[in-house]
Amino acid sequence: MRILITNDDGVHAPGLEVLEEIAKALSDDIWIVAPSEEQSGAGHSLTLTRPLRLRQHDDKCWSVTGTPTDAVMMGINKVLADEPPDLLLSGVNRGANLAEDVTYSGTVSAAMEGALAGIPSVALSQAYAREGMGDLVPFEAARAWGARVLRPIIDYDFPPRTLINVNFPALPAGEVKGVRVANQGMRDYGRLEITENRDPRGYRYYWFGLGPMVHTPEHSTDLEAIAEGFVAVTPLHLDMTHHASVERLGKAFEA
Repeated sequence: MRILITNDDGVHAPGLEVLEEIAKALSDDIWIVAPSEEQSGAGHSLTLTRPLRLRQHDDKCWSVTGTPTDAVMMGINKVLADEPPDLLLSGVNRGANLAEDVTYSGTVSAAMEGALAGIPSVALSQAYAREGMGDLVPFEAARAWGARVLRPIIDYDFPPRTLINVNFPALPAGEVKGVRVANQGMRDYGRLEITENRDPRGYRYYWFGLGPMVHTPEHSTDLEAIAEGFVAVTPLHLDMTHHASVERLGKAFEA
């Protein structure tokens, strides 16, 4: 089985090393094509206004000067053009991708791109307990549970245009309670923090951050699963049509 792995934290990120370890427990044919630098929050963006550069680090490791979507496109259509991957894994992200996070996440978007290409694709993210941990974020739960979670997924018959989003709780491996398949949750919007300061020349600049948000997880959502100590596994699909509204909205345009 040929596995392509990528991420949005960059080719040198600790979580990518963890994902490579996980992938090697499943196959000996592992390829890495990842962004050359961190692309957190890049979403499903595609680089169209400047050229991309592809750098080879070793026989099966490449980096791309672009977004996670760029990296997947280059991986499938350039690096592995002669023999496409059987599975795409994205992560392991430093930080959870739960609820509406999936709309911003480069990690999830890389898996979306794989799904668009018809490749079974999984995004993996590691929650952490407090902000400001940087490279000290522990990946113990992901490292211990990653292959265990992926083995049933490999045998799963993915419906077209779908992907799977996996989040590991911020717990030591031995305290993880198990795996729960859960719906995508939704928090109350409002945790954006904007830090304002001045550069050395006196000009103002602004920096986006995410502050704490009080939320009440609904029953059986990814938010609840993580809060209760489970690995959250959420199937997502790329059809964003709100089918229940099609007929009602159509009537608004009837003469």
